[in-house]
Amino acid sequence: MENFIVSARKYRPATFKTVVGQNSITTTLKNAIKNNYLAHAYLFCGPRGVGKTTCARIFAKTINCKNLTETVEACNECESCKAFDSNRSFNIHELDAASNNSVEDIRNLIDQVRIPPQVGKYSIYIIDEVHMLSSQAFNAFLKTLEEPPAHAIFILATTEKHKIIPTILSRCQIFDFNRIKVDDTVQYLEHIAKSENINYEVDALNIIAQKADGAMRDALSIFDQVVSFSGSNITYQKVIENLNVLDYEYYFKLTDAFLKNDISTALLTFNEILDKGFDAHHFISGLSEHFRNLLVCKDEITLQLLEVGANIREKYKEQTKIISPEFIFQSLEISNKFDFGYRTSRNKRLHVELALVELCNITLEKKKSDSDNITESPEIKEKKKEVPKKDLIKPDDTDKSKSAGTDKLNIDIGKPKNIPSFSIKDKLASKKTEEENIEKTEDLNPELLSPVPDKDFSEIELIDKWQQFSEKQIDKPRIYNTLTLKDPKLEGKNIVTFEIDNKLQEEKINEIRNELIYFLKSELNNSTIDLKLIITELPDETKLYTVEEKYRHMLSKNEDLGKLKQEFNLDLD
Repeated sequence: MENFIVSARKYRPATFKTVVGQNSITTTLKNAIKNNYLAHAYLFCGPRGVGKTTCARIFAKTINCKNLTETVEACNECESCKAFDSNRSFNIHELDAASNNSVEDIRNLIDQVRIPPQVGKYSIYIIDEVHMLSSQAFNAFLKTLEEPPAHAIFILATTEKHKIIPTILSRCQIFDFNRIKVDDTVQYLEHIAKSENINYEVDALNIIAQKADGAMRDALSIFDQVVSFSGSNITYQKVIENLNVLDYEYYFKLTDAFLKNDISTALLTFNEILDKGFDAHHFISGLSEHFRNLLVCKDEITLQLLEVGANIREKYKEQTKIISPEFIFQSLEISNKFDFGYRTSRNKRLHVELALVELCNITLEKKKSDSDNITESPEIKEKKKEVPKKDLIKPDDTDKSKSAGTDKLNIDIGKPKNIPSFSIKDKLASKKTEEENIEKTEDLNPELLSPVPDKDFSEIELIDKWQQFSEKQIDKPRIYNTLTLKDPKLEGKNIVTFEIDNKLQEEKINEIRNELIYFLKSELNNSTIDLKLIITELPDETKLYTVEEKYRHMLSKNEDLGKLKQEFNLDLD
């Protein structure tokens, strides 16, 4: 029986050309070899499984190749290349820093560096997971790394660049490897599947690539796992079943339920997902990702950000046609809010179900708001015709209105005017206010509808009404205290002046300014009343002196006081 070799080893790139997703780095390394611009130390950084060690091995092999091709690739025919391919090269040394991280290991390496290569031009030392070295080992390695022998080249690889001390970083050429794109991973998996005579669905390979999260080694390991499960025919359904991935169809189905305000379907679908063993937090995170995908589908420019298969991409395009951007934004906000609060929730299932209910209510609230914007009812129009009038004076009306005053409302009966048509964009709150004003107008006695002249009032009457208004503000302590601090004064016939101490009190009075003026106008039967706030400057307070300051002042008046203090060894108390 032939020994099985995992795909990550069997299809490991052997040339720069076969490295996936790192074109800028491979081009730079090839140019360095071609132009003989080789540095003495390189640092390869990046996530796991993106080709750091692979590129280091290819680079080391190509440097010592005696017959480079025109494309600056190793020939695979010279003695150095054959020795490397058969793992018997004496010029390329690999060290795992995770298990050889002590000072003694680095000292042994330093002793080995002094020995020139027997075959080839360079001795290359590949140190993997270099961030695992101890601080003492790093310090022991510094001098050699800064001034190595001419025949030595160091290639350091790490997944955690931030753990490497700055003095090491400054001595290396740093290459940052990228996460491999989903499309690049899918193309490489297609190449392997064809080489192994395996039938596949592109959507299935897309799921594998997304699950790998940018790591080619992980993608190849998952590919082997799926092949063991499904045999020589890889399908979308078998992949999501084997990898325990939530099917996209669930999210499309839930989105349709949200649009139809179908809470029952949403809750039952979530229950089905839980029955299949999926984690609720994984579900709510995936829901946010689904809404994000719908958002990027809204614009052809951002469509390239959608990393899914062709069939799933078409489904996203179809669903995004029936969804408004406002719905997507609200859905993203809700799903992210519940995703953030999931960990602190005690009842996890109820937490997610509440999110689904709230998502269903988005369309319900929109329908309700649309129904509120209706035309004015005939009853209101009839009431308007019965009592022709001008607008009532409200707290937010101008204080210098010339309309006549009444006990509670100031009404000026003029020539009846045509009532303008009601706009569909008027708010429900304004309609309710209008109806209330009409009802109040109908309740007024006929004699109150006649114009009433402004009435003069005294300062005593003003103070009495001021106190009445203050009592109504007792539930607002700061405003109440400010109003009752002093009595108002009457300036002329209609100007009410009130003294305050600071800007904070002025802000508090301004909060209820319109309401206060309206109250005084109504109670004192004078529509010309206005309020004037006066900030009075507080007199300078008597300065407090310390004991030392008092002593110095007394000493300036009588120098003998110092002698007295010194002679009797007195302290200042």
